[in-house]
Amino acid sequence: MKKRLKKNDKVMVVTGKDKGKVGEILELCGKYGKVRVRGVNVVTRHVKARKQGDVGGIQKKEAFIHASNIMPIDSMTDKPVRVRKITRS
Repeated sequence: MKKRLKKNDKVMVVTGKDKGKVGEILELCGKYGKVRVRGVNVVTRHVKARKQGDVGGIQKKEAFIHASNIMPIDSMTDKPVRVRKITRS
């Protein structure tokens, strides 16, 4: 049975620089077919202090990757499975 991607699903990256990494979906962007996965595609941003008292610095956060580069992991077999499409949640 084909499955749909949803928030908090456990997925594995199948292509790209983070190939083989496993994480859970943090955010979906169904319009563009992209997802944000915990611990995958981590980018560094330099943040400037905007108000008095704010602290600038370096922040690391996950960036979006295309949904075709991930596969959800079946909870029973712990193996990646194919998906039909993304659902918004």
